[in-house]
Amino acid sequence: MDLKSTIRSIPDFPKPGILFRDISTLLKDGAAFSCVIDRLAQRYPADSLDAIAGIESRGFIFGAALAAKQGMGFIPIRKPGKLPAKTVSAQYSLEYGTDTIEMHVDAVSPGMRVLLIDDLLATGGTMRAACELVEKTGGIVAECCFIIELADLKGREALAGKTIFSLLTY
Repeated sequence: MDLKSTIRSIPDFPKPGILFRDISTLLKDGAAFSCVIDRLAQRYPADSLDAIAGIESRGFIFGAALAAKQGMGFIPIRKPGKLPAKTVSAQYSLEYGTDTIEMHVDAVSPGMRVLLIDDLLATGGTMRAACELVEKTGGIVAECCFIIELADLKGREALAGKTIFSLLTY
């Protein structure tokens, strides 16, 4: 299936000069969404991982669906103040300033192999912070997975030393 044909491109969103890759059109296409999850399930057999962690919010969609298909647990990585128990946090840089993500401190046990998933690899800052969360709690980042990679933004450079898989590259 040609998955790129199911992704809508929106010029000048959220600001002039940006070409936004909108996955909502892929998600509403049941065959395309199933195809994405099936392809990821082939790449990540259940016995190769201990858990899947998704980054808020679109990483939840793909990560939770893949975790359910593979019969394994899902770990949400969220913005500050959204998780009810004790958390560990990591900061990352934005174009203008910084942001933070959190994970429950007991979500990952030492030695757990965790797949990190998000919808988009742009500059790599958010995923780098997610890797830091898993590693702070003793986990092993098995791979960083993305549905879309914007190659011109060089996010792979921010994730040097990590194994990266992108389903689609623009």
